[in-house]
Amino acid sequence: MMGVRKSKIDPCPLSLSLGKSPGVEKSQGCQESASKKPDDLPMHDLAEPSPTTPDPVPAGEHDGTEVQGDTLEEEEEEEVFLKFVILHAEDDTDEALRVQNLLENDFGIKPGIIFAEMPSGRQHLQNLDDAVNGSAWTILLLTENFLRDTWCKFQFYTSLMNSVNRQHKYNSVIPMRPLHNPLPRERTPFALRTINALEEDSRGFPTQVERIFQESVYQIQQSLWKDTRSSVRRQVLA
Repeated sequence: MMGVRKSKIDPCPLSLSLGKSPGVEKSQGCQESASKKPDDLPMHDLAEPSPTTPDPVPAGEHDGTEVQGDTLEEEEEEEVFLKFVILHAEDDTDEALRVQNLLENDFGIKPGIIFAEMPSGRQHLQNLDDAVNGSAWTILLLTENFLRDTWCKFQFYTSLMNSVNRQHKYNSVIPMRPLHNPLPRERTPFALRTINALEEDSRGFPTQVERIFQESVYQIQQSLWKDTRSSVRRQVLA
């Protein structure tokens, strides 16, 4: 799940002192001045009356209802279902950024993200789960560095298992050989050879991209993602 609900505790409304009107205080002062000394007078009679009385705070303005509603709306705006996430080796961050810009700017497939841009300070497993389940497609950047990184091997096996166990994630894992330092086909893990990979250096690359990243598929996965998040929210609030 991406995003954690935040709660706000509103400060208590300021207490308003109930003062007397200037006319009443003046009348009472004239009547009681002969029989009472200044030390015997109540403190509110000695105090200078305030020129105006603050308007009472409208009911519900500070009860947290409005703030909570705004918070929920802000969270909903921040929670975006991505078109794709690029899983890559640590040494391939620059290449992953180039591919991200290529897909977003040249083909209009946005928004996307690379794994290196996932929130810092969190466990890699949590980021991986959020990346895979919070996007319609998972792109595996197949380079020479990919197989050298044990974490990358875990990433692609986890992604494949997720696509098998969840019906709506079927065909959501996309291996891709980029222009720079691509992993040769003969050295590609067998589990990934069964999936047609995107070949950036091939003439049919634009056609492949259009055929894979279809808006209708994205809309279906986005709808399922929203339904799942709403169900979890209801369970938490119950």
